[in-house]
Order: sequence, then structure tokens, then C-alpha cells
Amino acid sequence: MATANEGHPSPFGPLQVELARMRKSNLTAAIDDVDKIIYLLTNAREQIASDDDAHKIGMTMTTLQNPVKACMESITDDLKNVTKTQRGFAKILDRALPLRELPMEADAMADHPTLINRAIAMHLLREGQFDVASTFLKEAKDDPLEPDVDRDGDDDMQREEFDTMIAAQHESLQEKFSEMYSVLSELKNKNLGPAIGWARLHNTELEEKGSNLEFELSKLQFVWLFKGHEVNGLPDDQYNGQAGALKYARQHFAPFQARHLREIQQLCCAMVYASNLQSSPYRQIFEIESAFEDVAASFTREFCSLLGLSAESPLYIAVTAGSIALPRLIKYTTYMKEKKTEWTTENELAFETPLPESMIYHPIFVCPVSKEQTTATNPAVMLPCGHVLCKESLQNIAKGTRYKCPYCPTEGQLKDAVKITL
Repeated sequence: MATANEGHPSPFGPLQVELARMRKSNLTAAIDDVDKIIYLLTNAREQIASDDDAHKIGMTMTTLQNPVKACMESITDDLKNVTKTQRGFAKILDRALPLRELPMEADAMADHPTLINRAIAMHLLREGQFDVASTFLKEAKDDPLEPDVDRDGDDDMQREEFDTMIAAQHESLQEKFSEMYSVLSELKNKNLGPAIGWARLHNTELEEKGSNLEFELSKLQFVWLFKGHEVNGLPDDQYNGQAGALKYARQHFAPFQARHLREIQQLCCAMVYASNLQSSPYRQIFEIESAFEDVAASFTREFCSLLGLSAESPLYIAVTAGSIALPRLIKYTTYMKEKKTEWTTENELAFETPLPESMIYHPIFVCPVSKEQTTATNPAVMLPCGHVLCKESLQNIAKGTRYKCPYCPTEGQLKDAVKITL
């Protein structure tokens, strides 16, 4: 596969930067400011209702004026920031994806409206937009998209199956994702209880998947209690601070000893250094600046995994990957048409698609012997000595059923080679 041309900057950088800003810039701050105004007005109304003194009522109204004005100005600034971010993203997107007809012969998804509808509905449910998902499903059922070409006549049946399937799954999935967002809301407020309770309830399924979520949550709870009043604001008593952390460890760490004994020992030994924890060997364990965000991501991943879903929305991945890859594809295909040449190799591009690691799901292996990329018919195989090459290369160097590794003196039989799934 050809490598990307270093002379052409990748669209990945600007798009990813603006996308990160888009995800951070939302209406949360504006909503918080609106809540503050409501709180101020509610308090003022209660004070006025309980006091007949005109002078005090006037003072209450006067005192209210500046805070409300400040909150209104904050709301304006918040909305300006959101609008500015959206405009910036739109400009970068327009620059990367200029408005022109794509050099494609056909839209591959045009014949599959039911699949598109399902992907959109699932994305809305995963994002917690339950009302929007319900409205979308209703409108998709009442006014379905018609495929451009009805090749097999199965579209009506597919649509009925889609309606039946989504209707049956919608309520169940909404209930489950409501539970997920409820737990995530508590984690945002530094309350680990609901997440730990969920992990204990699904302990068997999580252990079967090799997950350490329950221990990671319990470990963070220990650290949260250990650091005490300075981080959680609770009084130092038998339930908080070092005493509370030790009590919690005695009550809840026993089931984790088989797999996490060393980590438990480190947590308990850290108590000796409590007075000067920052200079201790355990300092990194107790740095929890991003710990709640990390466990929230782990919880989301494990929750979706038990539902048989990926942690990220497939629709989000597809749209993001497409917006990154399409500019280069458009440029390449336009260039090839101008030169009156076509790339004819099936299922392969003539250039590298610069996707981030999080969007690369199928690693590429190039055989060190033949210098060719492995395929489904020519997979990578590992020899007993640990060296890896493609199946055809192994067959080519074999004499009958035996071979000699091209990289070490080891000899073996073809049946000993193990196929590797990338």
C-alpha cells in the first residue's frame, strides 16, 4: 500500500481540533447560569412574600439587580462561545469538504434506508436523546425513505422488520441507557456508589470478560476517602479520611485479593506516608485529577459491552472517519479522472487514509519475506519459534510438509504454524 504524500497536509489535524472544541463547547454553562437566575428570583420572591416592609422589599429588588444582570451577561457570553465554535467547525468542514459532486458512480447506502434509520435511532438512544429518538422513529415509520433502486423487492419486508425490531428494542434500550446516564451523572458529581453497585450486580459477566472495573471503582473510592476533607469536603470521622478508608478496605477489598493483592498492599502501605504523601513512592496512585473521567469512560465501555455494543457510536465513528478520509479521496479521484486513468485494484486504495489510532480496527501486516500485505486468503501465520510471515511465503519455503524458519535455525512442520487473526 502506498504511503501518504508528505507534501500534502492531512485534514485530520484541523478537523480533530475543531471537533474536540465542539464536544467541549456546549450549552451546559448557559444552563447553569439560567439555573442561577431562577434560584435568585425564587429566593427574592420568597423574601418579598414573607415581608410587608416596603423598604426591605425595595432593598431585595435592588440587591437582586446586579447578580441577575451578571448572569444574563454570562449567558450571552456562553452562547457567543458556542456559536463561535460552531462557525469555526463549519468553516473547517467546508474547507475540507468543498461543496461539489463526489466523483462516485453510486451511493452505496442509497438502497438501504432501513439500515441508515437504524444507525441514526441507535445513535440518538446512545446519546441519551430519548425524546428525539422517539420522534425520529415515528417519522421514519410514517414517512419512510424510498430506495433509489428496488433490486430485490425486499424493501417493504426490511422496513417492517426494522419497525418491529426497533419498536421492541427501543423501550428496553432507553431504560438501560437511562440507567447508564444516571450512573454517569453521579460519577460527575464524585459519587461512586451507584457505579460500584452496578459493577457488583454484574460481577459475573464482567469477570468473564476479564474486566477490572469493580476493583478500579473500589480503589478510587478508597483514595477518595483516604484524601478526606481536602477533596470530598466530608468531616474526618470513622467513615471518612484515613480511618474511613481503612474501614472501607477491610469491608470490600477481600474479594479482590486473588487478582489485585499487590495493589491492595500498596494502598494500605501508603497510610504510613500519609503525612507526606507527595514525597512517597505511592504518590502517583493518589493523583486523582482525571480519575473520575477515566472510570466514567471505563464504565461506559463496560456497560455498552454487556449490551453487545461498542463504547463509541458507530454512526459517530463512520461520520468522523468519513470527514477525515473524504477530502483526500475526492482529490485523488479527481486527479485520476483528469489524467484519464483509474485505480482498478478491488478493495484497496492507492494511498494511505490518515485515521487516528482509535478508528483503526484492522491492523495491517506486511510479510517480511514476500513484502506483500496479508489478505483473507493469505493470512499471517506464527511459527513455533515466534516469527510471523504470510501463509504463501511459508508454503513457498517449505519442502514437502517441513520448513526451516528464514530468520532462525528452527525447523518444523506446516501443521505447527498458527493462523493469526488481525
